[in-house]
Amino acid sequence: MNYHCQKLKSGLYLVATPLGSARDITLRALDVLCSCDALAAEDTRSMRKLLNIHNIPLKDRPILSYNDFNGDRVRPTIMNWLNSNMAVAYASDAGMPLIADPGYQLSKQAAEAGFYVTAVPGASACITALSLSGLPTDRFFFEGFLPVSKEKRRQKLKELSSIPSTLIFYESPKRLIKMFEDLIAIMGENRRVVIARELTKKFEQIISGTLGELHALILKKPLKGELVVLLDRPLTTGLQDLDVKAELRIALSEMTLKDASDFVASAHGLSKRYVYNLALSMREN
Repeated sequence: MNYHCQKLKSGLYLVATPLGSARDITLRALDVLCSCDALAAEDTRSMRKLLNIHNIPLKDRPILSYNDFNGDRVRPTIMNWLNSNMAVAYASDAGMPLIADPGYQLSKQAAEAGFYVTAVPGASACITALSLSGLPTDRFFFEGFLPVSKEKRRQKLKELSSIPSTLIFYESPKRLIKMFEDLIAIMGENRRVVIARELTKKFEQIISGTLGELHALILKKPLKGELVVLLDRPLTTGLQDLDVKAELRIALSEMTLKDASDFVASAHGLSKRYVYNLALSMREN
């Protein structure tokens, strides 16, 4: 056995769990899972499986599910445990709690009530994907899941498009194609992108290319599994939107909107979709 059961200080312990490989858990996390008085987990089936793999007996300790759907209803029970001076471990389904995870309100409420709250750090899908992506790691922006509706998703992407950092998203395989369609519509086809799939698992895969290239790829062969999408920082041309618009005004006086967009884009090596959207906004305004 690689863990030590010992009396823990009462409070809330935010325990990171493996993304895929069960051996990625830390020794401290095993100690806490062995020693805590009660457990809350985003998915109790995953937690029970993890305990079994590492030979940690649950015994008569309470364990309950805490997720986006039952959080408001379950939080009072966990707060009662804390009021009873219990050491409570909370774990998300995979990775670090509170990162695109329902544990935020639980942690916030426990801290505001004056209880001891600490993290037992470990695996994180966004950081693992970033380290494998080949994209710049000196500055990054984690967005998590985008809005479900097309209109809100595109509005959010417009807000993010000019951030000079590597952008990190989580996405469902079912929505991946729609996400790429919106990325291309807002940011053009030439921006570099990476899809990190099934991290630390048997079929781990890192796919890189331009938005246009990967969109064509996933149309032919839809991807499955847990996905992280990373987008390179914006292409730098030295031109500002105002400069491009100035050239578009001249071109539009003699050409159609599409021809003018193609002409300006080709002249400066810009994304045709980006320039076309810029011209379209000028016409609408």
